[in-house]
Amino acid sequence: MRKEIIKVDEMFFTLYSLNTLIIGSGPAALTAAMQLYEMGQTNIAIVTSQLDGGAANGCRRDKQAYYKMSLAGIDLDSPMDMASDLFNSKGMHGDIALCEAQGSIQAFFNLVNLGVPFPHDRFGAYIGFKSDHDPRQRGTTAGPDTSRRIYSALAKRVKALEIPIMDQHEVISLLTKIEGDERHVIGAIAIDKKTVESENLGFVVFNAVNIVMATGGPGGIYKYSTYPESQKGSMGMAIEAGAIANNLMESQFGLSSLKYKTLITGSMQHVIPRYVSTDQDGNDEQEFLSNFFPDLGVLANTIFQKGGQWVFDPRTVNYPGASLIDLLVYREIVRKNRRVFLDYSRNPGVTGPLKGFSLNQLDEKSLAYLKASSAALMNPFQRLQNLNPQLVEMFKGMEVNLAREYLEIGLCAHHCNGGLKSNIWWESNVKHLFPVGEINGSQGVYPPGGSSLNAGQVGAIRSALYIAKRYNAVPIEVSEFLRLAKEKISRKFLFAKRVVDVRSGSKTATRESRRDMQERMTLAAGHFRDIKKIKRAVIEAWNLHYRLENEMKIQAMSDLPEAFKNIDLCLTHILILESVEEYISKNGKSRGSFMVAGSEGQLPCRGMEEDWKFELNPFDSPLDKKVLEIHLDEQNKVVKNWVDVRPIPQEIPDFDDTWNKYQGNYIVR
Repeated sequence: MRKEIIKVDEMFFTLYSLNTLIIGSGPAALTAAMQLYEMGQTNIAIVTSQLDGGAANGCRRDKQAYYKMSLAGIDLDSPMDMASDLFNSKGMHGDIALCEAQGSIQAFFNLVNLGVPFPHDRFGAYIGFKSDHDPRQRGTTAGPDTSRRIYSALAKRVKALEIPIMDQHEVISLLTKIEGDERHVIGAIAIDKKTVESENLGFVVFNAVNIVMATGGPGGIYKYSTYPESQKGSMGMAIEAGAIANNLMESQFGLSSLKYKTLITGSMQHVIPRYVSTDQDGNDEQEFLSNFFPDLGVLANTIFQKGGQWVFDPRTVNYPGASLIDLLVYREIVRKNRRVFLDYSRNPGVTGPLKGFSLNQLDEKSLAYLKASSAALMNPFQRLQNLNPQLVEMFKGMEVNLAREYLEIGLCAHHCNGGLKSNIWWESNVKHLFPVGEINGSQGVYPPGGSSLNAGQVGAIRSALYIAKRYNAVPIEVSEFLRLAKEKISRKFLFAKRVVDVRSGSKTATRESRRDMQERMTLAAGHFRDIKKIKRAVIEAWNLHYRLENEMKIQAMSDLPEAFKNIDLCLTHILILESVEEYISKNGKSRGSFMVAGSEGQLPCRGMEEDWKFELNPFDSPLDKKVLEIHLDEQNKVVKNWVDVRPIPQEIPDFDDTWNKYQGNYIVR
């Protein structure tokens, strides 16, 4: 990586020239960097706004799944079988599904070899379990903090390879050029947060042949979210640069602790905690679920089932489905302005109309599960201690004693299935731009649990291979780079200078506009969607975008990174809202992890208000066989296209033919 000083409009900036810039520092970014280095492309660097700050390093749950092809037992599995199951999740391209299936074992054993402790038996069989939406037993886990362990193992390897990492750098824009009828990425602009108060406002410029974009999901756009505060997302700058996004209406929602960002899955529900709500001051405690269930037996079984069906799913909302619990929690928080908690110290039935809880009220299968784990004990905490001691210890490490402390929860956004469009090498329609990890929109409507971790690892490996084999050139000359990029560098810098206004700028401008987006997304594009609210939200979102671009004023230079981030997130939430509106306008109904309000539909259960009526998407809906692509044209207008999903390739390659193509790198094309 070459470093020098450039001059743009009488201002001096540091310029780094290199083959590949990796933006982000989560597992997908680190794997891409490691693979590139080990394939011989060492002219690379990682740039990140906060090392250790991604969603993977902050995610915790019962037993976080990693999805891969089955490697144990007598049940047969194959890449084609796994690809078919991924493809059948609806709204996913078949060639991408095949790549994720074929690459799953390589990606998995790469992590095993780095020391991630995935369990195996004494014969070396890496055993599995059924994760949600998984017809096999392809799930595995390294415990409640699987993604954190993956991150740690990869970070250790990247450090050992001495790959340059530029921390505290907020990338604010991608630089591109037009070549023929195609757009190519040629670099990026970042703000060094450590020098943002200098004369050049901390601006740093990168001249890069390739960019691997691994900035994660749009965690900054929802009020209730499991993403850590540091995980905000950066899709907007790719959209601004001409990248196409797809399936942005598809996100996943689930119950989570609000403070500790821990997903309430598996054993946390299997032990049947007590659900209570209070007013905003913690008074007036009520077991609100009791108002919608006839007895504690039905309620207890529904809570137990919630452990295995933890993602909100409109297909399991109708009484007594597991997702009815999510809906009632949301109703309590948003409609009634109350707080909701889980109590592991006592069984359900302390307050409210339902009394007399007993484990014998569970169905035979559920009770047998607890007995087999020596967890058929007196109260939820005792049951949890035996069923999942790792989880109890994890909470103790966060100074949370579940034996006596309530855990505040909410229905939170935790994953965006949509994202940027890419081909089978994870390259965007913008050439040399490779979105990997959650920012890549490869996931379908009903992805199996843990498949996103697999997709990120496979995508990182495949993008690195393509770059190493096809895009391994040296960066363009600085004079040519400046000819192509100077205008945009100047424009972004002048915008930054205009935004900072010590005398009339607002101290709270960035927080207020962020809160505006988050509340809009939670109400209009969360798990319950009403077309009237969405249409209004789209207008409001564009109005906010105009104000941010033309009227925003901040008092401190240190707020500049967040000001640019808000513009990025604003554009992201606009395209998500536009996608939701487009889906419903095409007669799309409830599917995936969201409900669509419909006056002709049905209520989830008795006792709920009339405006909770919804309709399920029909089984043979034509929209399930389509992918919604969305982007901005040259006039900044939204363009929406429904494209048919590509089928799974059925070709059976000949070995000798493949061998010859492989030797000539023809296979990487």
